[in-house]
Amino acid sequence: MRIGIVVDSACDLPHEFLEKNNIVVLPITVRIGEAVLADHRDEEATLGFLHAHVAERGHEAETTPFTVNQIRDLFLGKLVIDYDHVFCLTITRTRSPIHDNAMQASFAILNDYKPARQAAGYNSPFALRVIDTQNLFAAQGVTAVEAVRLREAGTGLQQMRERLELLAANTHGFMIPRDLYYLRARARTKGDRSVGLLSAALGSALDIKPVLRGYRGATEPVAKIKGFENAVEQMFRHAGNQVMKGLMAPTLCMSYGGELSELRALPGYQRLRDICENNKVEVFESVMSLTGMVNVGKGAVVVGFAAEPHEFKPG
Repeated sequence: MRIGIVVDSACDLPHEFLEKNNIVVLPITVRIGEAVLADHRDEEATLGFLHAHVAERGHEAETTPFTVNQIRDLFLGKLVIDYDHVFCLTITRTRSPIHDNAMQASFAILNDYKPARQAAGYNSPFALRVIDTQNLFAAQGVTAVEAVRLREAGTGLQQMRERLELLAANTHGFMIPRDLYYLRARARTKGDRSVGLLSAALGSALDIKPVLRGYRGATEPVAKIKGFENAVEQMFRHAGNQVMKGLMAPTLCMSYGGELSELRALPGYQRLRDICENNKVEVFESVMSLTGMVNVGKGAVVVGFAAEPHEFKPG
């Protein structure tokens, strides 16, 4: 059984990991004025685009995910031949149309795949499962890493599906944005009024940073902490505490809206890495996707892991 894994480019995992494990990326195209880049998880290209365009005008960006027809064409032209069963793991459907596009495309794919497979010499059936990770950015990576582990272990398809859906429902993504004015400007561009001018102004004036949590499709503030570095340290401490209590999968993903050297210099980073190493939890860190950066701003930090339900408690 040849099992394929597909993610969208908002899923923050290292490019090397995606390539090594043949994970297919559905790119999201970002346009800022005349500048256009299809995000294929190329960190060098992302950082170049960040420095040239995102910092100044990122809030004006237009993002275009793969359409129903583009997903259909990718599968019928390649994936139904290369694989017998594909798990497509998408960003939460509450924040992007990618999941719904993939679901619509799946009907056409499952109706039309037989001629393509037969022409390639395969007479066995093809199956596709679209799974909503119910999260964003680094937190999306948790289910993708687990899918690779399950595939390598030879796990049965039904057990694999159930396991991935269980993790998706129990993955927690925590984010600290660096610039609340940027977050507000981006929200206004998208017609999202959840970040008001007053709260952005007060937050910036008082240097108060929100801790945002992605969980089961919802994104909401769970704490407000004075100082960006202090907030990040508290988030890292919280993640470390959950690692010591025991995660549901031995994976912790981190992403940063900029150079990874800046992430590694943040307070609490090394302590979190040490805790993960001592508890045999594998850490994956990557430059945040271009899609993520244009939505939450340069310098944002995200941590994702799967754990039992719990509350964020600043240390």
